[in-house]
Amino acid sequence: MGCGKLGTELGRRLVADGVEVVAMRRTSAALPAGFSAITDDIRLAGRRALPACESVVITLPPDVDARDEGDIYSSALTNLAEALPSRPSRVVFVSSTRVLEGRAGAVPLTESDAAAPMGPRARALLKGEALAAELFGAVTVRPAGIYGPGRDSLIRRVREHTPVDYSRRTNRIHEDDLVGLLHAMLEAEDPPALIHAVDAEPALLGEVVTFIADRLEVEPPPRVQPEAGGGTVLDGGLLMDLVGRLRFPSFREGYAQMLRESM
Repeated sequence: MGCGKLGTELGRRLVADGVEVVAMRRTSAALPAGFSAITDDIRLAGRRALPACESVVITLPPDVDARDEGDIYSSALTNLAEALPSRPSRVVFVSSTRVLEGRAGAVPLTESDAAAPMGPRARALLKGEALAAELFGAVTVRPAGIYGPGRDSLIRRVREHTPVDYSRRTNRIHEDDLVGLLHAMLEAEDPPALIHAVDAEPALLGEVVTFIADRLEVEPPPRVQPEAGGGTVLDGGLLMDLVGRLRFPSFREGYAQMLRESM
């Protein structure tokens, strides 16, 4: 449900496995062949009957502002529960490590550390996690900064020489590895209730932009003044226990491939 780029890539992998994929989104024209499409806005009230599904992956964005915290989840998830003829055996809710934004520090955070949302999007995501667990017994995946083909904002910032906070702590996950994790969460006999989708090497933002600039053979972007630092360090041990290895274990492998493909 909410079949954007991430859901589409996961769906392609499932179709290749011989799995029937039903994609629900507001417009279905761009969906790949092999998908069954349901064109619907699940946020809107109305009588609808959805087919029985063995598994559901929810990738709705927290489309909120300061005046509308979490309404997308209260309506969309409730409508989904009412429309499905039976509760799926596995529901995966894709959230974000944004819900930990209030726990900035250098000590690695694990899945046992309490969330600390600060902004409306983070609070909406946390409410969505709780409601998905209540309605469906959902397991939650919290991706860090997703990058990969078409997700090149940091490369563009380096090219444009945009000032960067070199001291900020960051975590990220390549889209390909995130899709692999979602696939594993669907297939696991007993998946964790909550898992961080992060690669094996948290890094200061300055390390990442310097690496990209070196590969582009350009000057690194300037430092913002003053630097605020901040950011979290997230432990990815549980992910490694589940998937075994990542295709892109750090930003170096991932950005290096992106840059090779763009040249």
